[in-house]
Amino acid sequence: MEKYKVAIVGLGRMASTIDDEVRDYPAVALPYSIAAACHASQKLELIAGADLLEEKRQAFGQRWGVSALYEDYLEMIRKESPHLVAICTRGELHAEMAIHVAQTEVPMIYLEKAMACSMKEADAVLAVCKEHGVYLNTGVLRRFDSRYQQARQWIEQGAIGELRAGVHYAPSSLLHGHIHSVDTLMYLMGDPQALRVRGELRPRNLNIEENRLDKDPGATYHIEFENGLEAWTIPVGQWDFEIFGTKGSLRSMNNGVDWRLRQETRVGRRTTHAEAPYPPPACESATLFCLEDLVAAYEEEHPPLGDVQIAHHGTEICFAVAESHRQGGSWIELPLANRELYIWHV
Repeated sequence: MEKYKVAIVGLGRMASTIDDEVRDYPAVALPYSIAAACHASQKLELIAGADLLEEKRQAFGQRWGVSALYEDYLEMIRKESPHLVAICTRGELHAEMAIHVAQTEVPMIYLEKAMACSMKEADAVLAVCKEHGVYLNTGVLRRFDSRYQQARQWIEQGAIGELRAGVHYAPSSLLHGHIHSVDTLMYLMGDPQALRVRGELRPRNLNIEENRLDKDPGATYHIEFENGLEAWTIPVGQWDFEIFGTKGSLRSMNNGVDWRLRQETRVGRRTTHAEAPYPPPACESATLFCLEDLVAAYEEEHPPLGDVQIAHHGTEICFAVAESHRQGGSWIELPLANRELYIWHV
């Protein structure tokens, strides 16, 4: 079996060490870091890493047995010719690095979320990936998680009737956090197109000065999708998601550890919703699936599960939340007119 060469830019938590933090956390299936997922894969070979800090390069090399270590990520690409580059740096660098990597003709990119700090940047990433035929997935890992994939299959098979709405339960920052909640709601609801968005940032009196925020704010939102679908986030809970249909609902609890299906039933003359059997889903590595999904897309020439167009749309929804706050909570029609709004995030 051919193995595809992987190089990583930014040799910190998601690249290397995050498994140590989540080893006993039931919401996450190991391997979780990019390096660990490569070591577990029959299709991927970790060959190189790049980071500005020498101590990070040395620690990464010792941990993963990698000797091709670079300060300059573009030099690494030129000399090592990887098939897949994983960009695991700070958010302010995501778009710039994705553009430069795509221009080197690397065919596959894993890009940490969120993909950009403005829609102008996100537009540029989308354009360069299309121009160079790059296959891209971002680090919104629930859509690559076997538990959420089972949930989507049950929803598509009609377990809760016709889709109506989705709700996310948890307080979260906008770009570092809600890019996850927006993407997961989109995924569970079949990746519909959003038509308009409204929301507010936290604190509620937060003022966006000169079209820029230098700190990722908390946020809540309401999204209207095509076909009459809607979605909300409520800032309480443990990263729970609930999808409602005409004949029931399916809910994840405790960040995907527990699941509950409720379906329509008759009680005397009345119709109600009652607990229904739902098989315990397998818990498998979302990171490994995400990387191997890129390989499958590349080999079979089809869009990956988190295609750059989907990532771009989820990012636009998040920026529309901030623009709604800037306009006093008004509905913001998509596409978003304000492409310059900038929000720094980690």
